[in-house]
Amino acid sequence: MSGTDILNFAELDLERKKRTGFAEVVFCQGKKDEFLKDIFTKLYAANGEVLGTRATKEQFEIVKSVLENAKYDEISRIITVRKEKKNLIGNIAVCSAGTADIPVAEEAAQSAEFFGCFVERIYDVGVSGIHRLLSKTELLQKANCIVAVAGMEGALASVIGGLVAVPVIAVPTSVGYGASFDGLSALLTMINSCANGISVVNIDNGYGAGYIASQINFLAERGRDKRQTGTD
Repeated sequence: MSGTDILNFAELDLERKKRTGFAEVVFCQGKKDEFLKDIFTKLYAANGEVLGTRATKEQFEIVKSVLENAKYDEISRIITVRKEKKNLIGNIAVCSAGTADIPVAEEAAQSAEFFGCFVERIYDVGVSGIHRLLSKTELLQKANCIVAVAGMEGALASVIGGLVAVPVIAVPTSVGYGASFDGLSALLTMINSCANGISVVNIDNGYGAGYIASQINFLAERGRDKRQTGTD
């Protein structure tokens, strides 16, 4: 098939960026070492940059052995081989309830930045100290969309949803004591939120939230450009 690079273990979608605006991303967890080398090399040759999620430090060293400009962030577990982006677009706010939620929040934030979005980080603003969140209301209201990352009971997204006029992407995390059931409690809270404008991704899926936030952000900026130029 045109636009597909067929390896003996994978079919890479080299036309994805043309179709969707976003190139294929590598989910590193569980992949064999030799697979990672070939996948990263092929995607880099096709797109000039690559994003890999859920990577270990050992996997990063493997990628770096074939792509010397690869970078690794131990908090988000993201590998990037990237083009320099001087002008980041729009405004996405990524919020975490607690510091234990930051790894998932950083996965969302760094994914959005890789795609070319400006990200405002607002961390440790959980509802147990709600004054911390309320003091950031002005920042939240400037964003085109908001990613709300929370474990425990997952109430952060609902509170943010009542403060802003933009979409909120809720990310439940597996942070919490036993009755949180590895994020299921937060997931159910977010799905059952009474606040409007909230969508929910899977437990710990920071990348998925960053991707959707980027789509919303680009749409918002496109609409703003059209309004300013008076075009349809």
